[in-house]
Amino acid sequence: MYNRILVPIDGSETSQVGLKEAIRIAGLTQGRLRLIHVIDELSFALTVDAYSYHAGELLDLMRANGKKLLESAQETVRAAGIEADYALYENLDRTVQQRVLDEADAWKADLIVIGTHGRRGARRLVLGSSAEGIMRGASVPVLLVRSPKGTS
Repeated sequence: MYNRILVPIDGSETSQVGLKEAIRIAGLTQGRLRLIHVIDELSFALTVDAYSYHAGELLDLMRANGKKLLESAQETVRAAGIEADYALYENLDRTVQQRVLDEADAWKADLIVIGTHGRRGARRLVLGSSAEGIMRGASVPVLLVRSPKGTS
């Protein structure tokens, strides 16, 4: 069954939907979760450009925010009686999906649970889809949990 469940989170409502489903599954299977957050090159570059930060201070801020996000999610999981740990990665030379796939293999995940917007057509092409990239490249099952309309 699904004893080792990997859950990529980014702080969005959509990733919270995925986290809630992963908690539900872990409760049914007596599984454990690994939460993962990735600071990637694209989000780093866009934030530096948009807010005129110096690279060093921005990276420190992104690390602190990522750690806070993971700790909060870990508290939520543990409050549900589920064992959880987390990993924070800075991959300024790789994509989020590459890091998630590597983590799934290294941690020997049985399942990856991801909240997704379920975008189609041009919006998906413009915005990209980490969830789709993970689904296509994963060596384990991937559960895409579509967020309700109106969530971001």
